Amino acid sequence: MPYEWTPPPPHDTSDWQLSLWPYRSLLRRDFVLFIGATAMIVSLPLITVLGTAVLWGLLPFFLLMLWGLWTALNVSYKRGEVLEELSVDETTAHLTRHNPKGPPQEWEANRHWVTVHLHPKGGPVDNYITLRGGDREVEIGAFLDAEERLALYDELKRSLRDGARQGP
Repeated sequence: MPYEWTPPPPHDTSDWQLSLWPYRSLLRRDFVLFIGATAMIVSLPLITVLGTAVLWGLLPFFLLMLWGLWTALNVSYKRGEVLEELSVDETTAHLTRHNPKGPPQEWEANRHWVTVHLHPKGGPVDNYITLRGGDREVEIGAFLDAEERLALYDELKRSLRDGARQGP
């Protein structure tokens, strides 16, 4: 799962942290291999036209295709550089969202008043999770897939409830 509890559940303490990030199917190391392999495979037909004027007509399109693929994957990486951190101690719940562009977004509420809500339908995504507390409601884990959000919802509800029982 693309999230991590510190300490792992079940928590022996009322203090814990949850870090969430988008899933990455293509690592940076594999990115280089993918671009290289794609360049080799696509250049195979160019071997037949080596030494002709046709090569110079096809070469710009080949390079444009490689540049477009590289750019698209880079943009995807930049958009995926999101990190959400939920820190809970004896009195407060603090959520920080680190976006790829712009300053971090922060939310804080009294941990004893924080509630977790699941919106199975009608949200921006299925199984949309929000935290409500203080004067506003914030989303958490919208970049996870539907099953991961459902599992996260159960774990969050249990962690907030168990921590509230332990008390100071």
